[in-house]
Amino acid sequence: MNKGPHPWGTPPWAVDFRPHAKPLPKSVDFCVIGGGFSGLSAAFWLKALTPDRSVLLLERASLGDGASGRTGGMVLAETAAGDLPGLGDVLGGYRRILRGLRIDSELALPGAFELGRSGGLSQSLVTWDDSGALRVVKKVPGGTVNPGRVVAGLARAAQDASVQIVEHAELVAIAPLFESAATGRSTETTALQLSVRLSGQGSSPRELLCNRGVLLATNAFSLDLSDSITVQPKLTLALATEPLTRSQIAALGLESRRPFYTVDLPYLWGRLMKNDAAIFGSGLVHAPRDGDLMRVDIHRSDAAERMASLENRVRGLHPALKNVQITHRWAGPILLTDGQRPLFRPHPHMPGVTVLVGFNGHGVALSVYLGRWAAEALLGRRELPKW
Repeated sequence: MNKGPHPWGTPPWAVDFRPHAKPLPKSVDFCVIGGGFSGLSAAFWLKALTPDRSVLLLERASLGDGASGRTGGMVLAETAAGDLPGLGDVLGGYRRILRGLRIDSELALPGAFELGRSGGLSQSLVTWDDSGALRVVKKVPGGTVNPGRVVAGLARAAQDASVQIVEHAELVAIAPLFESAATGRSTETTALQLSVRLSGQGSSPRELLCNRGVLLATNAFSLDLSDSITVQPKLTLALATEPLTRSQIAALGLESRRPFYTVDLPYLWGRLMKNDAAIFGSGLVHAPRDGDLMRVDIHRSDAAERMASLENRVRGLHPALKNVQITHRWAGPILLTDGQRPLFRPHPHMPGVTVLVGFNGHGVALSVYLGRWAAEALLGRRELPKW
């Protein structure tokens, strides 16, 4: 049955991996919630570091259907809040993970341009018209990657390591397990009981026991479960052009193939793809009052107007883009936090649950990198950061 277009549009890449179908187990050692960059990375490392333990990953939709598969694929160092204590080398760690797992990700790290409407380098190749003259003000570490290939590669590596991955499995509740002690009092154990609703299998949730720990890696989703009450889930918009000619790329000042983002408002980011198509992104669409981003349709009302505005803006950046064809329009969820710091911490009310969400648009490399850290923390091999 044709379900029609996705309400968030279609990005220019796909996740060409579907996990083996297996029945939901009744009990596991570790459970990871969320089939994006951080969840898949954490699930792989949990299994790789403890092969004798069982690891289950649950994804409410399809792998990469959230932020990870809908990002623009711009790779940046550090966090949106900068270099936090103990963070380490994000780009180096990200590159080592992708190479170690033999993921053909199209990773390129030529650096990135920061663009501004005042100042600028004396020999800025980028000179665009966008609420003032946009020029390069700084070059910083960074690059680009194919997000679809990264999601598929991480999922394949996790499954090959014997992680069980279940798509269309929504976590609806999580609670500590209580047992009756010999004294007759109720005592809390380290185990957690999860209620999971499987798509197409009725409305009654299935019960699942997780014995050693749960990671909530759902980013802009399941915020009620992760107790993330100070965050703002939104959609950010992007579009892709037809492949540009060499003369167009030269005229735009992008021959170095460095991605770019502005350091002042109105915000704009973008990059070139491997086939020379260009991606531009900007704008935030607020979530409905109930926080359900899936109810936002970029083909309708305010979101559609914002997308049209982005398209007009791109065409006005430079004469080389005036008549360019737009081939893809899409949106992806983003989670904004206080201070732009990732929320990487124990759940404040639920022992045994770790929360890893809120990358503020810097999650392409960071989420994979922190996924390993989360696995090590769940195994008691590393402390969580004090961010």
